[in-house]
Amino acid sequence: MSNSNILEVKAQKVQEIREKMEKAKSLVLVNYQGINVEQDTELRSTLRKNNVEYKVYKNTMVTRAAQELGIEGLEQYLEGPVSIAFGYDDETTAAKLIADFAKAAKKLEIKGGYVDGKVYDAELMNQLAKIPAKEVLIGKFLGSIKSPLSNLVYMLNAVAESKEA
Repeated sequence: MSNSNILEVKAQKVQEIREKMEKAKSLVLVNYQGINVEQDTELRSTLRKNNVEYKVYKNTMVTRAAQELGIEGLEQYLEGPVSIAFGYDDETTAAKLIADFAKAAKKLEIKGGYVDGKVYDAELMNQLAKIPAKEVLIGKFLGSIKSPLSNLVYMLNAVAESKEA
């Protein structure tokens, strides 16, 4: 393979990473060193079912893609063996799934991440993992406003019936 072919392949890989980063609502950088093949397969399966893509790329290529997108501060988490979970549906699912899996696979750890235009350290990404999914939050909110509204409807109905009588 000639030098120009190698550079072309690298440029294509950086473009691929960049496109995934642009599309994702969150990135979770993970130190996967020490987990076995069975654990890795189980993790990938769980992530795939939840529309989270899990990839290993060369750190230099991820750094270059991040720089092209104007993302600063991510490179500090791109040292050693790092995999990336690209969360496409929402901001919390990828972090939540990785954090939950890390409870069983002690060697797996979140190094940092990128959500909503900001780079976060491991501690903040683990806090993000504790936030319920958007659907759960909306359900709780609707449940909290449903009760007073149904009481209001009941009361207005009672007033209307008493005026009719």
